[in-house]
Amino acid sequence: MGQILVDRFEVVRRIGEGGMAVVYLGRELETGTERALKVLAPQLADDAKAVERLRREAELAMQLDHPNVCPILHVGETSEGFLFLVMPFLEGESLAEALDARGSFDRAEGLPLLVDIARGLAHAHRVHILHRDLKPENVMLVPAADCPHGRRAVVMDFGLAKHMDAGAEVQKLTATGIVLGTPEFMSPEQVRGQPLDDRSDLYGVGVLAFELFTGELPFKGRTPQDQMIARLKSTPMTMRSIKPDFPPALEAVILRTLAAEPDQRYPTVGAFVEALSQADPSIRSKP
Repeated sequence: MGQILVDRFEVVRRIGEGGMAVVYLGRELETGTERALKVLAPQLADDAKAVERLRREAELAMQLDHPNVCPILHVGETSEGFLFLVMPFLEGESLAEALDARGSFDRAEGLPLLVDIARGLAHAHRVHILHRDLKPENVMLVPAADCPHGRRAVVMDFGLAKHMDAGAEVQKLTATGIVLGTPEFMSPEQVRGQPLDDRSDLYGVGVLAFELFTGELPFKGRTPQDQMIARLKSTPMTMRSIKPDFPPALEAVILRTLAAEPDQRYPTVGAFVEALSQADPSIRSKP
């Protein structure tokens, strides 16, 4: 630790690791501001596809500017030639950590977080960016005094993101027929390696919402792969079979996002938020 990157950022300590990168707490030398530094894992430094995917994450996320999306502030290379991204350091916990600790959220506390997540994705979709890997691990709950229950949900990690109008090289990197994503949260069309659009991300929102309010995933299976296969062959459980007091109108909205066929879901994430607001007037439908 103590390494200085591009004469601007000091590496303070390691705080996490994913499949492609190691995340460090960093400090911006000029301002003293804490930052998150996401450095490509050393074992992937010679993997041209991994390098391109992380670089693409930076290029995409730098287009995003929304309170429910974590932006990329800078992209650079270490002295060893490893690509790294600089992001705001967000205090708080991931949604996955919160669910592990408490099991599920009640409607009053969980609904504002669900709307936050949807609005962050809707912003990405407006600039033609799909996330493709929405899951509790990729959502941070950060302190926010002006938000219900004192915190805001922020969508993280656009590492599998794809521009809807991507050029040939990016299309090749994420080619049809190659399954990328997290099995438990993937839409049926993503499982099949078919073309994706807004409604595919919306399916991930539905799986996340189901777990948020029930503490369980909508499809049973001994392994993530079993659950992935189940969504191709069966319908999801009902939320009220797990939480009998869950409002039927809200359940209907969430279950529609889990329709096997994209045409049976809401056409956009914004339409989903509007439907939530009609089912529960406490939600403001504005993006």
